[in-house]
Amino acid sequence: MTIWKILRIMNDLKNKKIIITGGSRGIGLSVLSKIYEQGAEILTIGSNLSNLENLKKNFSNIKIEQLNLKNQKEVLNQFPKFIDTLGGLDILINNAGITKDNLTLRMKEDEWQDVIDINLNSVFFTCQIAIKAMIKNKSGCIVNITSVVGHTGNAGQANYTASKAGVVAMTKSLAKEYAKKNIRLNCVSPGFISTDMTKDLKEEYKNELLKNIPINRLGTGEDIANAVIFLCSENSSYITGETIHVNGGMYMA
Repeated sequence: MTIWKILRIMNDLKNKKIIITGGSRGIGLSVLSKIYEQGAEILTIGSNLSNLENLKKNFSNIKIEQLNLKNQKEVLNQFPKFIDTLGGLDILINNAGITKDNLTLRMKEDEWQDVIDINLNSVFFTCQIAIKAMIKNKSGCIVNITSVVGHTGNAGQANYTASKAGVVAMTKSLAKEYAKKNIRLNCVSPGFISTDMTKDLKEEYKNELLKNIPINRLGTGEDIANAVIFLCSENSSYITGETIHVNGGMYMA
């Protein structure tokens, strides 16, 4: 690879206006860090104001906005204002998500609805609003973070798997609708990623997980961020409606 091409890749997102949901911790923080290094103009959305304010200490140039993604009216009312605050929108990264695990016969209505509202419904409405702005720009890119269990299923996660599988199918439909408008939509599907949550897993459970991962390690936030950066860049300009699986080989589509 020539030096000029390396430099172009490194600066592919420079000055791009990017909104990322759930960028204050975990995978979202890894993605935010990567795009920040490239000189992008970033606005991140989260539900925890304290986490957002702490984020500003390390990334002073980013914009932060608190939003309850579960509330459809708030999303429809506030998200267009966030785009105006940023001065436009080139890229949307939908990363925010929750789990409320339970066996199906024990799952309460709110455990189902809250996960669907945040993981699926909010993704649709942010995409809908973003696409309107991107049509005006005559270009745009959206990356939605899904999950390996959205493809494989997982006991105790009927709500979560439904939401993540829905994101994949929805992304394909939107990609077909707006490809002619020069708007690309893709997914990144993480496997088991080392985050604050997985650090608390018992060693025996981690060992069982690793038996199903040919690469024999948990993924990192940076592994996911690299895939997201690729899909946001011009290096993927002929890719839309696709899902990049980043799971160490535990699921091969």
